[in-house]
Amino acid sequence: MADKRKWNANDLPDLGGRTAVVTGANSGIGLTAADALARAGAHVVLAVRDPERGRAAANKVKGSTEVRRLDLADLSSVREFADSWEGRPLDLLVNNAGVMMLPKQRTKDGFEMQFGTNHLGHFALTNLLLPYVTDRVVTVASGAHRWGGARIHFDDLNLDTAYNPQRAYAQSKLANLLFTLELQRRLAESRSPVRALAAHPGYSATNLQSHAGSSVARAFMKVGNRLFAQDDRAGALPTLYAATQDLPGASYVGPDGLGEFRGAPTLVGRSAAASDAGVARRLWTVSEELTGVVYPLTVGASNA
Repeated sequence: MADKRKWNANDLPDLGGRTAVVTGANSGIGLTAADALARAGAHVVLAVRDPERGRAAANKVKGSTEVRRLDLADLSSVREFADSWEGRPLDLLVNNAGVMMLPKQRTKDGFEMQFGTNHLGHFALTNLLLPYVTDRVVTVASGAHRWGGARIHFDDLNLDTAYNPQRAYAQSKLANLLFTLELQRRLAESRSPVRALAAHPGYSATNLQSHAGSSVARAFMKVGNRLFAQDDRAGALPTLYAATQDLPGASYVGPDGLGEFRGAPTLVGRSAAASDAGVARRLWTVSEELTGVVYPLTVGASNA
């Protein structure tokens, strides 16, 4: 009989000698992924907004770690993080941090908080670090990219005329997938061995939902977490799979269960809007203009 055991964190390859950056690694899926990567031998940099919380989280990780401050809602912080990297090879960048269904707020640079943090912050960080990346970039997206026929509101990216927390979150998660699509196109065009992939955790019970939306929405999610959600260890598996398995660029990994809510990691589909190469290119151009960060001329420090 064939072995039907499904992939899990015990199947991670030996990552000794490799370096990974995980954003938002102080809790939830980010912390779980950081711990698994460190246990497999990687040196893991926890990129977090609050270094004190980051150090407390790092103490729970079994392996080699360091903590660095990174506030994705502040482009000056993103630049400081990248400037402090000082040319070290970076094997893996995991764009994990995010905010979810917040009341209307702005980043330090004036962007709608969810679009600014989930997409623009990671867009800037990736491009600033990309000359040092040697293997891959994994960006954590969400099934929310399908919500309500989600689209990129180019005429009103901050959703000033009709702000809705769910619409803003869906736009930011769609942007994550379009970013991955266009980044991979650029990497392939430049014949870089670096790959861009995306992953989503399914329905996972993490701290993200506890800060999401109104008190009614949080209460609803609390019930949903109890009934349907998988824990953060299972939720981190798609990220770990995308980060370490031999997959094509632009792959999207999620759970294999019904509705992609839970299960073992596998390749999954995405909406037509998330597959639109023209929109992906337009979003990239707009993101460069908004952040002042452009695609680097060289990619992959060790492959120059």
